[in-house]
Amino acid sequence: MSTPSDDGSESELSKYAPKWSREQPAAPDVERPRYVSTSASTVRPRNVEHQDRQIRTLWPESVPEPPAREGGLLALMGSSVKVAAFAALVALLAVFGKSLFVDVSSSLNSDSQAKQVSKPSDRLTANEVPANSALAPAPAIAAAPGAAPSTNAQAAQPPSAAPGQQAALSPIAKTPGQESSVSSLVRGVTDTEIRFGISAPFTGPAKELGQHMKQGIEAAFSVANAKGGVYGRQLRLVAVDDGYEPTRTAAAMKQLYERDQVFGLVGNVGTPTAVVALPYALDRKMLFFGAFTGAGLLRNDPPDRYVFNYRASYAEETAAVVNYLVKLRRLLPEQIAVFAQQDAYGDAGFAGVEKAVRSLRGGNGSPILRLNYQRNTVDVEDAITQLQQYNAQLQQKRRPPIKAVIMVPTYRAAAKFIEKTRDLYPDMIYTSVSFVGSTALADELMLLGKKYTTGVIVTQVVPAVDGHSSLALDYKSALAKYSPGEAPDYVSLEGYVDASVLIAALQRNGAQLDTEGLVGTLENLRDLDIGLGTPVIFSRSDHQGVHKVWGTQLDETGHYQPIDLQ
Repeated sequence: MSTPSDDGSESELSKYAPKWSREQPAAPDVERPRYVSTSASTVRPRNVEHQDRQIRTLWPESVPEPPAREGGLLALMGSSVKVAAFAALVALLAVFGKSLFVDVSSSLNSDSQAKQVSKPSDRLTANEVPANSALAPAPAIAAAPGAAPSTNAQAAQPPSAAPGQQAALSPIAKTPGQESSVSSLVRGVTDTEIRFGISAPFTGPAKELGQHMKQGIEAAFSVANAKGGVYGRQLRLVAVDDGYEPTRTAAAMKQLYERDQVFGLVGNVGTPTAVVALPYALDRKMLFFGAFTGAGLLRNDPPDRYVFNYRASYAEETAAVVNYLVKLRRLLPEQIAVFAQQDAYGDAGFAGVEKAVRSLRGGNGSPILRLNYQRNTVDVEDAITQLQQYNAQLQQKRRPPIKAVIMVPTYRAAAKFIEKTRDLYPDMIYTSVSFVGSTALADELMLLGKKYTTGVIVTQVVPAVDGHSSLALDYKSALAKYSPGEAPDYVSLEGYVDASVLIAALQRNGAQLDTEGLVGTLENLRDLDIGLGTPVIFSRSDHQGVHKVWGTQLDETGHYQPIDLQ
């Protein structure tokens, strides 16, 4: 009997295979391994056949191929359309994908850089700031007067606080990287600095007033800067000399605005100079803060939006001293005269006396003697002659002579007037408003002798310099550290208080600084306690922070002693 071949054996067994297997074409050898017998027997063992059958039954059934589509040309055209659509999609991605990639990359880079900027609490002091391009001051961009802000500038600046809305006491600080886009568009503000300006006399007969005001402001700025500044920005004061002359004030203001690019003004000295400086600042919407004057020019009703005063007005100072003379010293209103500078400063003080006297007389006004002198001079001879003639007329009419002179001067003119009249009228009471420059006046009178010093009264808009209040002690400590050798002074104390109030407002405003936002913060400043003994309060209808007047009187040693004016 012949031995069947392997192929024959498989054919013989194929009838036992599943139907799908019998219908499939034979696979090539490389795809379908064949069972090859290595034994010499002609019949495969039963156990092998059983194993083979089990293996084949485990194969999954094949999914039959779909029948071939008819219409080969249509199918080819459909494929071509698909290929063309895919190519168009690739082209669109190539065109727009690059810009999308750039935008995403820049966003990721900016986020990465923002994460590297230190938190506000980690900011360094001026001496510790590293040389980092992200902290480098951006150049201040000057806006032409009257020019409308650009769209970018408007978008960068946040909206001002709503009217009457209380400013946040602890604003959330923004990182320097976030501020730079806005601060670079705000005049006088960079990521590392806020520049303020002052126009004041630093030469001439009233130079001590400007010098002391500047010292007080810079002392407060230095204290704040030593603590890291205001949200990482150092405060700087740019000073320009106007000589206490209105004719020089316009040039000084132009320099501060155009060349020095200051954010705002603080501590400008004088009323006649304010007549020029104030309109210039208002036209350019500049902050005009803490001017060293009590004139009504800066106290309109309702107040000018960009003008804020710390101090009491001349009307309040003169009203306090008129009441003191009439109610405590028992003088008649007609026994009071006014020695005043012949300009807007003297006019403001004289108007205050007139108003106070008219109030005491029940609204009935009568002439008050006014004795004048020219600004920046000590030419008081005409005033003295006028006083002598007026007293002679009163004597002829058997009426009481002038017993008190309320002075609205600067210190040298006041000292000269006292010197020339003390011997003529030994019992004369001399009072002056605070602008006189209290320390400078005391020094001038001490050079003349004790009799010229004793009893001179000066109303003040700050507490006693020689006192031991926290404010006075902090001020004297700062002055000794940053202006060594300079004696404490009422004018520099006022400058220190001015700057302290301004710094408190800047802190409450937050890191995002612009003029409109700071004005909104100031108009919502409530009950600020800096140690004056009275709170500092601003509102939309009142831009004067303090209305209190303190009384002081010189003794024979040239020191001011507090007196009660009520």
